[in-house]
Amino acid sequence: MGGVAANAEILDAARVLLKLDGVSKEFPGVKALSNVHFDLRAGEVHAICGENGAGKSTLMKIVSGVYQPDGGIIVYNGEPVKFTSTLQSEAAGIAIIHQELNLVPHLSVAENIYLAREPRRGFLVDRRKLLADARRCLDRLGVDIDPTRQVRSLSVAQCQMVEIAKALSLNATVLIMDEPTSSLTEQEAQLLFRVIRDLKASGTGIVYISHRLDEMAAIVDRVTVLRDGRYISTDNFNEITVDDIVSRMVGRSLEEKFPEPTRTPTEEIVFSVKGLTRRGVFSDISFDIRRGEILGFAGLMGAGRTEVARAIFGADPFDSGSIALNGNELTITDPRSAIEAGIAYLSEDRKAQGLAVKMPVDVNLVMANMDAVSNSLGIIDRQRHRAAGQRYVDLLNIRTPSLSQPVRLLSGGNQQKIIIGKWLFREPRIMFFDEPTRGIDVGAKFAIYQIMDELAARGIGIVLISSELPEVLGLSDRIAVFHEGRITATLKTSETSQEEIMLYASGRSRVGE
Repeated sequence: MGGVAANAEILDAARVLLKLDGVSKEFPGVKALSNVHFDLRAGEVHAICGENGAGKSTLMKIVSGVYQPDGGIIVYNGEPVKFTSTLQSEAAGIAIIHQELNLVPHLSVAENIYLAREPRRGFLVDRRKLLADARRCLDRLGVDIDPTRQVRSLSVAQCQMVEIAKALSLNATVLIMDEPTSSLTEQEAQLLFRVIRDLKASGTGIVYISHRLDEMAAIVDRVTVLRDGRYISTDNFNEITVDDIVSRMVGRSLEEKFPEPTRTPTEEIVFSVKGLTRRGVFSDISFDIRRGEILGFAGLMGAGRTEVARAIFGADPFDSGSIALNGNELTITDPRSAIEAGIAYLSEDRKAQGLAVKMPVDVNLVMANMDAVSNSLGIIDRQRHRAAGQRYVDLLNIRTPSLSQPVRLLSGGNQQKIIIGKWLFREPRIMFFDEPTRGIDVGAKFAIYQIMDELAARGIGIVLISSELPEVLGLSDRIAVFHEGRITATLKTSETSQEEIMLYASGRSRVGE
């Protein structure tokens, strides 16, 4: 405790890098922030917590020049400032890692890291220095990503690491991290925490926004809670519990993180995969799903979990193996044939692959089953269209001002519910949930968990792919553990632990291997 107290004293005496006082921001029909205050000291990690829509990201976008405040002042390094662009805030020493990945797909990893800041030799880009500098940033994170690879070929987790490397390359005085671990495994998150500790030691101030409250104890010094765009509290992290934080975030107590299961798994196999192989990606993948069961997929980044799901859904090819539903072998050649067979896939990148974000709520809810809302001539029946949309808004408790609201304006939790509703309208028999709670607040997570449990109780086969081991353990009945494209173990949840799962995920089966 002496060390913690000494740390607190050092922070109390530390220089204030950033101070916000009375900051407000209003969008048409929405009061995003109202009289919010916050300060960041040199060498500290200051967490901002709140549900989706609490104002966390809006506040940081104001700091970084994306938005302009309607009221209040921002003081940076002792001087009032008002940044009008991210280039301006970056030049001043403020870097932000956005929750929504902000990379250029057709450019290389190195080009993305140093976009608009490429080292030059005369009028030409110094390619050798560009690659060397990018490699150093990636090495600092402990990740093995080729800086010459195009970003479009990377997984979501790898893109997240490139975003972090991009921010580190700026050598910023203030570093804002908005959900930096949302698509990272436990092992990758620990690598990031090591870098964060190094940055703290060098005097960098870090604003940390995350829905993974349990991980904060490893790095966070102070925590500020926002609710509905208003300031609630600021505390030293070691003087407050996670339950206290959650209670302040939602305005009520959340006793349980996971719902009590309503399903009762049977021995009846509803879905079976045997020997599924794609050369160089995954090999001999075999698993079954039983009626009423949620099967978890666990593993480190690049272990093959998402790749297997995409192959089963027909999004990627596979070389050999069989897929059977209720004992009948399926022929899947593309997503259309998978959907017609009764398979649904909720991708890990919901905005790029699961939603038409500029289109309204009702359009997104029916887009996977347009035949059901069209007449015999293929013309959309607007009445049936809107009735179907309203049905799933009501069923899933989707919070939206209207069915006409563009999906991009909704919170992450409501966006995820829309994707679930879209697939439910197809009446699927198997659903793959790939990182279903990525970037979603604790209240919305619980709602998604309840929906998954209810779907399994109705007899729909559920596969949960998640990098959060507590989530996999809290929801799944059995867990298939992946390592380098193979399933190394299938474990009964009630008889395993995070430690055992990590052993199999790292290619070992017992301590000491």
